[in-house]
Amino acid sequence: MEKLHVDPLGLDHIDDKLLKGMIERFNGGPVGLETIAATIGEESDTIEEVYEPYLLQIGFIQRTPRGRIATPLCYSHYGMDYKNG
Repeated sequence: MEKLHVDPLGLDHIDDKLLKGMIERFNGGPVGLETIAATIGEESDTIEEVYEPYLLQIGFIQRTPRGRIATPLCYSHYGMDYKNG
C-alpha cells in the first residue's frame, strides 16, 4: 500500500488533494463540488461518484445545502486544528 501511496485508512493522493484543498484553500468549507473539481483538476462527476462516497462513509466530509465541508475527524487525520464551525 505504501508504494501505491495509500494510507492506512485507504486514502490516496487524490483524496489528500481534495481534503487538504478544502482545508487549506477554503477553510474547510463549505465549498461547491465544481469549485473543488476545478481546484484539484478532477471531473466533478468523478469526485461525486468515486471519491466522495468513501469520504462521506468514514466521516471526513459532509454535504450541506451550501457545499461540502471537512469534518473535525478530517482535520484530526491530518494533524490540524479544526477551524470551521
